Amino acid sequence: MKVAAVQHDVMWEERDTNLERFSRHVAEAAALGARLVVFCETFATGFSMNTGKTGEPRGGPTSTWMLAQASAHEVWVCGSVPEVAPGASLPQNVFVLVGPDGTVHRYAKIHPFTFAGEEQHYDAGDTLATVDVEGVRVSPLVCYDLRFADEFWALGPGTDLFVVPANWPATRREHWRTLLRARAIENQCYVVGANRVGSGDGLDYCGDSCIIDPLGRTLAEASEIETVLVADVDSEVVASVRDQFRFLPDRR
Repeated sequence: MKVAAVQHDVMWEERDTNLERFSRHVAEAAALGARLVVFCETFATGFSMNTGKTGEPRGGPTSTWMLAQASAHEVWVCGSVPEVAPGASLPQNVFVLVGPDGTVHRYAKIHPFTFAGEEQHYDAGDTLATVDVEGVRVSPLVCYDLRFADEFWALGPGTDLFVVPANWPATRREHWRTLLRARAIENQCYVVGANRVGSGDGLDYCGDSCIIDPLGRTLAEASEIETVLVADVDSEVVASVRDQFRFLPDRR
């Protein structure tokens, strides 16, 4: 399966403007043969703590746009959205994955980024998720989750591809690059990291989006520019690597 990571800038808290602009990225990814299109964390608004403005209900404008794009281009589309569950007072940072047939899957970010005060504006999730996307077992985790190897380890044996959308700042870019590769190597699976570029709320973002294979080799990467990265992921390659190097059974 061909996967696309969309590395893009974000107009701060301008949902409608962003979604209109991002339609061309889905079209480009689909034209390149991608079956799964990955946007960054809170891709329609930026990583804003102003959730009174950016928060939206489940089935709100961003997920509705995602469904329309998935249907129009016959692809899977994913990224994170500040969604307020029914009866909740605060949103969660929700990874939303939609299919071309209208199916919707959700994972709520388990680790709010306390360094930025995210826990004061977003509720934490408590359930991991894995979704079969055209024969590839896809497990989502969001940005700060990347620092917590135990979540990846829990999912690893049943995962072919980890998808990590982020708003990871340039000041800690080496952490991002290193941890993505580490998660691929230690779990012997593919990892897609989709990070934004540009500036927002006083922070600079350099992208460094990438697609990494089960041996830790970089299949595609880019920094600082808006672009669409594409690479093939193959569940049979994951199985072969794990059969050749039987490391996962040695975990304790």
